[in-house]
Amino acid sequence: MSTTHALLAKLGASLLVLGLIGCSSPAGQAVAPTEVPAAPKAAAHWTYEGEEGPEHWGNLDPAYLLCVDGTAQTPIDITAKSTNDVADPVFGYSAGAADFVNNGHTVQAVPAAGNTLTVGETVYTLKQLHFHTPSEHAIDGVKAAAEMHFVHQSEAGVLAVVGVMIVAGDAPNTAWEPYVAGTSTPKGGAASATIDWPALLPAEHITYQYEGSLTTPPCSEGVQWMVMRDAVTLSQTQIDALAAAYEGNARPLQPIGDRDVVLDTQTK
Repeated sequence: MSTTHALLAKLGASLLVLGLIGCSSPAGQAVAPTEVPAAPKAAAHWTYEGEEGPEHWGNLDPAYLLCVDGTAQTPIDITAKSTNDVADPVFGYSAGAADFVNNGHTVQAVPAAGNTLTVGETVYTLKQLHFHTPSEHAIDGVKAAAEMHFVHQSEAGVLAVVGVMIVAGDAPNTAWEPYVAGTSTPKGGAASATIDWPALLPAEHITYQYEGSLTTPPCSEGVQWMVMRDAVTLSQTQIDALAAAYEGNARPLQPIGDRDVVLDTQTK
């Protein structure tokens, strides 16, 4: 090998060593290549009993802190209430197709577009209907056999939930039968039905209104609650069908604190 070639070979080896040093940490360890960003962490699993039950929700995930630290949580026992002519909920519901979704905690009926709730100047879109057995709210200390939640959302993202208490009656409620039948949809399964949405509501739309939260993690606050004063009757067989799908899926009552619950006294 010529002197020139030998010098070039030594220079190349030196550059290789310098390159390896440049890829090493100060401690002499190789630096790992830039990592691919981790996928978003899935929310923690929660249940209605045991170590993942309501009393532990706030400790399962930092996103659930409001479940334990919140000051405007739902459900509540509706006892102390003032009366006032507050804005009536105006339902722009119509019969139509609905898809059923079993999310592992309840069964939702997701309606076709076009069903709305208007409160004052705000229009909310009906997103889904689901149930809890027994009821989550209590009225004067009394819980109902079940409670239905009609969940709405405004364009600004504000949630408004209408709660309807369910009590046992002598005859089956034909308007509610498509939804009751749909609660047998297994988790991961698919089903659909036509639901007469206006017929699901009590005849009079008199409500208890207050500001609360979601009743499941992450327990987000700022939810506008309207709980119907009048209950709807289902047969005991229909109520049993709800319980057969999910029973005990009700969050315990939460402190009302200094919140005001208003009973709308206006009738139309």
